[in-house]
Amino acid sequence: MPAVSSAASPPASGHRPRVYVGPGADALLHEAVRAAGAELVTHHADAEAVVWSDKDVEALQQALHPGVRWVQLPDAGVERWLQAGVVTRDPVCTSARGCYGPQVAEHALALMLAAARRVPECVRLSSWPATDRPTGRSLRDAVVALVGAGDIGTSLVELLAPLGAEILAVTRSGRAVAGTTESHAAEDLHRVLERADFVVLAAPSTDRSRQMIGADALAAMKPTAWLVNVGRGDLVDTDALVTALNRGEIAGAALDVTEPEPLPPDHPLWALDQVLITPHVANPPRLKAASLARRVQDNTERFRDGRPLVGVVDPGNGY
Repeated sequence: MPAVSSAASPPASGHRPRVYVGPGADALLHEAVRAAGAELVTHHADAEAVVWSDKDVEALQQALHPGVRWVQLPDAGVERWLQAGVVTRDPVCTSARGCYGPQVAEHALALMLAAARRVPECVRLSSWPATDRPTGRSLRDAVVALVGAGDIGTSLVELLAPLGAEILAVTRSGRAVAGTTESHAAEDLHRVLERADFVVLAAPSTDRSRQMIGADALAAMKPTAWLVNVGRGDLVDTDALVTALNRGEIAGAALDVTEPEPLPPDHPLWALDQVLITPHVANPPRLKAASLARRVQDNTERFRDGRPLVGVVDPGNGY
């Protein structure tokens, strides 16, 4: 998302904004605020900006008051904050959208390679088979449907480029996406799914995108295709996915996010050999903290200088 100007008036020259960093935050966030030339305050009542790093919605709500003009949220996806009413136009809220793309794209590529080379099947072997060994395929010349082309998607395009995959991007508007073979609008999703060997979900969760991969979408996919989800769990109708996998309508699914999450121990997805599940680890904590700290420093400097903030959330769009 391009930088969007906040509603707050620019501070006076030489102003040091008072920033409260929420409890339990990584020391990197405190360092980022100091490096931006802001004043760290120890109580939210004294703050004009709040940097938040955990999932406690109620605690953040309690930290807000009329003097707060900007809130930095820790997540790229802001559904929880929208649903709780935290995200409004005043104070301005910025998300971490655009911070975490490279590391999540790496994980998506790892899942794709594991699926292509049948790694899950191989690691379950308890002896070296004399015949009928699992045989994988290459990503070279594979058709990848990339659903969502924000920071994760564009980072994945860069990683796939040397491997020679054909990439079909699907975005809400169908805008051109650099490095892809074709770009399509969301209404063309099913036609793209029919051609794909891998379908990678990297879209935000909005009213328009939730359960976009349901029974009809899964039926449109090739029986040899894999679904890879590193976006949001609710982009997929989980019950429809289990049914499609049991019927052999698709070859498999590689999931870092699920709906529900965490996935209960007795959920049928765990029992399916053609499913590879990682427990929402595409963005490791230390990498996440370092990436968020860079965003915090950048936005704190912008807030200090009265410049447009990066990652401003539009409550109407849902991201």
